[in-house]
Amino acid sequence: MTDKEKQHNLDLRYLRMARIWSENSYCERRKVGALIVKDKMIISDGYNGTPSGFENVCEEDGVTKPYVLHAEANAITKIARSSNSSDGSTLYVTASPCIECAKLIIQAGIKRVVYSEKYRLEDGIELLKRAGIDVVYQEIKSN
Repeated sequence: MTDKEKQHNLDLRYLRMARIWSENSYCERRKVGALIVKDKMIISDGYNGTPSGFENVCEEDGVTKPYVLHAEANAITKIARSSNSSDGSTLYVTASPCIECAKLIIQAGIKRVVYSEKYRLEDGIELLKRAGIDVVYQEIKSN
């Protein structure tokens, strides 16, 4: 098996794990999971939801509350509170990052982003590519 095939298989595994992690989200409209991996170790995880101490309700009248955190933001801020560094890591996320999360990803030193669901807006993906981050769309089959 080539290195490229091995990386592809790892990408699929981590994306499936991110999808399972998304099940922790209390959000109704969309559940998103994220994992930050460095040297084949998961160093952080996140899913979309409200900030710590808030009620676990993401939507009101079918509209997402403005203070709901995205999965990527939760994983990145979790790193900030730990002794780990995301510099040079890979972010696996079930939905393509928005532009706000893309800015956090760039600043966190993440060098590769693998995602499995396209979002209607591509501005986050475009910004990541502009910053020289390796961006990979990888569809995963449903079980």
